[in-house]
Amino acid sequence: MPTLFESLDQLEALAKRDPELRQKLLDTRHAKDPLDAFCTLAAEQGCPVSLGELVASGQEYSDNQCKSTNGGNPSPYKYFDDTYENFLNSL
Repeated sequence: MPTLFESLDQLEALAKRDPELRQKLLDTRHAKDPLDAFCTLAAEQGCPVSLGELVASGQEYSDNQCKSTNGGNPSPYKYFDDTYENFLNSL
């Protein structure tokens, strides 16, 4: 099974070749549950993305940034990267 970022890379490549898919992905922002709609659409395209992975990836990146600071970061970030929004922005 591909990793989250392998699936997102594959999905991005598909969306850049298919304007209709690109628009469907962008339209997930307006769904009642945007992340669920995104994950469902990704799976339909053969690019499995789980909701948990999508949410956790930004937090994990932020946590690793804190750990990599000399002595640790005593003040965690107020927010963390949003993998979903970063992906849509890349389109």
